[in-house]
Amino acid sequence: MFIKTALLVIFFAVTIGVGLRFRKRSNSVDSFVLGGRAVGPWLTAFAYGTSYFSAVVFVGYAGQFGWRFGLSAFWIGLGNAFVGSLLAWVVLARRTRVMTRHLGSATMPSFFGRRYDSAGLRVGASVITFIFLVPYTASLYNGLSRLFAMAFDLDFTVCIVAMAVLTAVYVIAGGYTATAVNDFIQGIIMLVGIVAVIGAVVRVHGGFGGSLAALAEVSDGTVSSTPGVFASMFGPDPLSLLGVVLLTSVGTWGLPQMVQKFYSIRSERNISTGTVVSTVFAVVISGGCYLLGGFGRLFSDKIDISAGGYDSVIPTMISGFSPMLIGIVIVLVFAASISTLSSLVMASASTFTLDFLKGNFIKKIKDKNQVMIIRALIAVFIAVSAIIAVIQYKGGISFIAQLMGVSWGALAGAFLAPFLYGLYWRGVTRAAVWSNFVFACAFMVLNIFFRDSFPHILSSPINAGAFTMLAGMAIVPLVSAFTPKLRKKHTENCFSCYDEPVAVKASKSLKTINN
Repeated sequence: MFIKTALLVIFFAVTIGVGLRFRKRSNSVDSFVLGGRAVGPWLTAFAYGTSYFSAVVFVGYAGQFGWRFGLSAFWIGLGNAFVGSLLAWVVLARRTRVMTRHLGSATMPSFFGRRYDSAGLRVGASVITFIFLVPYTASLYNGLSRLFAMAFDLDFTVCIVAMAVLTAVYVIAGGYTATAVNDFIQGIIMLVGIVAVIGAVVRVHGGFGGSLAALAEVSDGTVSSTPGVFASMFGPDPLSLLGVVLLTSVGTWGLPQMVQKFYSIRSERNISTGTVVSTVFAVVISGGCYLLGGFGRLFSDKIDISAGGYDSVIPTMISGFSPMLIGIVIVLVFAASISTLSSLVMASASTFTLDFLKGNFIKKIKDKNQVMIIRALIAVFIAVSAIIAVIQYKGGISFIAQLMGVSWGALAGAFLAPFLYGLYWRGVTRAAVWSNFVFACAFMVLNIFFRDSFPHILSSPINAGAFTMLAGMAIVPLVSAFTPKLRKKHTENCFSCYDEPVAVKASKSLKTINN
């Protein structure tokens, strides 16, 4: 108990210390929300990765999909790394950084408003963000409950309060810069922790080869009658596995808290470094989490899914570890959770202030006062998410859990296509963006209340979310073809930023140098 407590206390002290260290550098909106657009590639890459992977992935998704798909769940990790990280940086990073700076937008709703010359779209996007992002934050607490109960025998409410208070202190004090530095520290903890945990788990069954052989002997007639299916390349349900890969990998391209990381990177020259670092981080963390979950059925004699649910898989697997390793896991999951929580509440508070309140309910507001409002709203959003988590835990209200499940699909479905097309194509219309917003949100909300009426493949929120993203890629160009275009002058101004020359070293230039 002393070892586990000491590790947590050290973690708390470092996290709060970083927040206080950067409090004087966060006095303007630009510095508080985006770190002055001067954050280095390593910090940006780790901020992207730690926002991507939380306790939801380590405990919830790794346990659930590892149990359902076996070792093939590793494909989810690879998809997260090479599509959700590598390809996202290649396709989005530079254009996002250049155009958002040119348009002066600090949030995704602000981008929609200025790119499509529509205050209504800005407000609409901010409302969607608020409705679906705040409930999603509450799910981040859930992954901690079983781990803390196992390690400290504490009530879940205590875990929620500790996580909420810690996050509030360092985010409110230091803003985005403190968040990015803490994300880097937390990312290092996550890297060390996941490698140590995987090593400990596979040793139980004689190493990786022994664990793989043992998994090949596991059978579950209710899932598949194929021998060794849980150790096979594509598992018992390849189609559902593809849906999970799509949502968790492509979905990040449309999530406000993820895309906003590209706004803050220092320069275009830093993007190549950030791309490599982010991808390697994702391979280790996401690949490691799903690889770990894939071995969950080797511990089936200790796990009762019907009683404890999928969230019990990972905690049960590590329950026999040494106190030091359990302490590392606790800090790992805590770090993963608060790094994602900090990104979510920063995105929610900044969006609500800059895109909903400012200009609509508060006509004129000084920069300093905007920062004060954002800080106050961060505290409010953290408190609201904590209350939602407690209510769900104490009351077992399934509606809240369902709303959390569709949050990712609704946000990514609504924003991905308009954002991606908006960076590359001049032909997108306001009507197309509105159509996609309405379709994605309506589809996911209907999936909550009328799930039994949906085709079987779309009855899962995961598959439904993947469908909304793919549908959006068709809806936006289709509606744009039949609706009024934006003013040509406005569109040309938006894309003029890509015509500005960028200085590079001669060795990196594509021009042939003649001596």
